[in-house]
Amino acid sequence: MQLGINLGYWGAGMDADNLAVAKEADRLGYAVCWAAEAYGSDAATVLTWVAAQTERIDIGSAIFQIPARQPAMTAMTAATLDSLSGGRFRLGLGVSGPQVSEGWYGVKFDKPLARTREYVEIVRKAMSRERLSYEGQHWTLPLPGGPGKPLKLTVHPEREYIPLYIAAIGPKNLEQTGEIADGALLIFPSAEHLEETAIQYLRAGREKAGKTLEGFDIVPTLPLALGEDKDVTTLADTFRPYTALYVGGMGSRKQNFYNQLARRMGFEAAATEIQDKYLAGDKEGAAAAIPHDLIDKTTLLGSVDRIADRMKEYAAAGVTTLTLAPAGFTLDERLAALRAGTEALERAGLA
Repeated sequence: MQLGINLGYWGAGMDADNLAVAKEADRLGYAVCWAAEAYGSDAATVLTWVAAQTERIDIGSAIFQIPARQPAMTAMTAATLDSLSGGRFRLGLGVSGPQVSEGWYGVKFDKPLARTREYVEIVRKAMSRERLSYEGQHWTLPLPGGPGKPLKLTVHPEREYIPLYIAAIGPKNLEQTGEIADGALLIFPSAEHLEETAIQYLRAGREKAGKTLEGFDIVPTLPLALGEDKDVTTLADTFRPYTALYVGGMGSRKQNFYNQLARRMGFEAAATEIQDKYLAGDKEGAAAAIPHDLIDKTTLLGSVDRIADRMKEYAAAGVTTLTLAPAGFTLDERLAALRAGTEALERAGLA
């Protein structure tokens, strides 16, 4: 099992610290550095900045939002980043959510599975440097009856094949991801529930494509907080606002994928209470309603030995790249958590 690092969002006054974390991850031998985007910093610019100041670590978009870019532009960006980084780019895609898609980009959040499938097909075709023509429900290239003509990507990516990942949560999305992608980006993953909440659907998608899970990259992201085992409850409490935001307020009452995931892990009553309080404006009450077990099962908390034991559980569950989001109030604390990740991997015998 490899380790990755997720830098999250930029522009919050911690950019220098984020870069220091990326450079230390590169030095420590982490496999990949991911950057996110929502409606603030964009991932492409951040990844360019990181690639220019690192040497070995892969850079990955987690994610490029599908409603934000036409598929041909995503292919252009991927090819450019792969070329500039010397073949270190991993393309992660996702549909985002209805609030961002419709509120920020003005793109209807309808038929996300069909839209994703077409998007991936166009991106792959463009990156292969074929002349680009496509007839689908959501995209037609070139547009009929006009001056457009099939064009070919002029830049040569460093590699002939750039690995493509999809961020997936729901069963149908996970199954399609297994069918059409090279890897899956997961969030709020519990090792105990990973088979029933994710891997069984990824496996079904691979089988639909005539493949197995061998070579398919399963990539959950987990916050990591280093400390004494006796302080695990206190460490977990630092993630209450983060968990409340996603389970309670990320999306509408009917379309909150993270809330639905918490329910599938057996936290039905808590998920309802968290969402009710968050949407009523009681964010503190929502955070207080989160069961400790929900946080502990979806994070890495405590000593290096405790984290190593949890890493063994994720590896046994089928994880191939474990992405860490090291927590800390200072840069030194974040770097210590980052180093603890590699130490834990070694103690677990997974390095």
